[in-house]
Amino acid sequence: MKPLTLPPRLLMGPGPINCYPRVLQSMSTQLVGQYDPVMTDYMNEVMALYRKVFNTQNKQTLLIDGTSRAGIEAVLVSCIEPGDKVLVPVFGRFGHLLAEIAERAGAAVHTIEVPWGEVFKPEQIEAAIKDVRPKLLAIVQGDTSTTMLQPLEDLGEICQRHDVLFYSDATASIGGNPFETDKWGLDAVSVGLQKCLGGPSGSAPVTLSEKYVERVRRRHHVEAGIRDAHHEDAAGSRIRSNYFDLPMIMDYWGEERLNHHTEAASMLFCARECAITLLEEGQQQVIQRHQLAGNAMLAGIQAMSLTPFGDINHKMTNVVGVEIPNEVDGEAIRQSLLNQFNIEIGTSFGPLKGRIWRIGTMGYNARQDAVLHTLQSLETALRRAGMSLPQGEAVDAAMDVYAGHTHD
Repeated sequence: MKPLTLPPRLLMGPGPINCYPRVLQSMSTQLVGQYDPVMTDYMNEVMALYRKVFNTQNKQTLLIDGTSRAGIEAVLVSCIEPGDKVLVPVFGRFGHLLAEIAERAGAAVHTIEVPWGEVFKPEQIEAAIKDVRPKLLAIVQGDTSTTMLQPLEDLGEICQRHDVLFYSDATASIGGNPFETDKWGLDAVSVGLQKCLGGPSGSAPVTLSEKYVERVRRRHHVEAGIRDAHHEDAAGSRIRSNYFDLPMIMDYWGEERLNHHTEAASMLFCARECAITLLEEGQQQVIQRHQLAGNAMLAGIQAMSLTPFGDINHKMTNVVGVEIPNEVDGEAIRQSLLNQFNIEIGTSFGPLKGRIWRIGTMGYNARQDAVLHTLQSLETALRRAGMSLPQGEAVDAAMDVYAGHTHD
């Protein structure tokens, strides 16, 4: 077998993206035992770092070992008991994912939908809450399948008035778009590293409010093999997943350090470095960098006379949808970018499959050279496929956006 020899791809799709170099370096760190004081100190440090990333005071802020979907599943399966009503507003593929995971956990799932490319107004969600009376509202903040960013600011107060737990998956949006866990009244949030946080997929940070923790602690269970005399049986039904049992995971991350699984140490080091990278640059500065790169990419797309997809007033900073022109084969253009320019962009799913490209500017790749290289390469690929385009105007438009930023 030959050593790994990956091509030097520039990942400008909806994620995953190229990692920050210091994040890659952190994963090559040698291991220590999972209960070594050095290791448990780093676990505590990661909890403190992600409280800042999430903008929360929640004590229960920790990592789920697995991809971002593992975080979603842990939050939902730990909270939902069979028959519980769950409301899921769907505005893209990942709303459907939340609904499916909730259904698999035994929930009576109620969905409301808007066309892909739109987002919900608070009054639409409140009306559904009044109608359904759910235990939990589960909603995506940024759905990369449509590139839309759902406003969350008003939903926490609505949920509090109706005694509804409020959960959001912010995997695709956190770090590049504002996210205020405590200010917005969220009870649970799960994310991944592979978007604006600039890491690989494989660790899912979560944060849990006291209200959420109190609810799931009623189902607290300790495995027979590690149970001591002071441990009590759960008052509620046992959580259906052992691996994603959040009360048991909280015991592992807490003072008692009850064994649950062997922490994925390399991913913990990686998640730590992602948080440090974000916080050292400054949250607002990182959001502004994503906004600048996103604005430059959008300006370049429009200068090529290409049409952005959806309501761009509610577009995520870090990804833009582009209507594929009728004159070209969208998949052939993607393959040209990949094989001739070493640039990856995405297509989409469901009703948007083959209809739009998705171009990301996130994390390490939310920078000027990556934006300009992508725009120039896309223009060249389109021209060589037979499209008549204004030559050079895409790069010029993006550079004008950056120049305007420089002069501020």
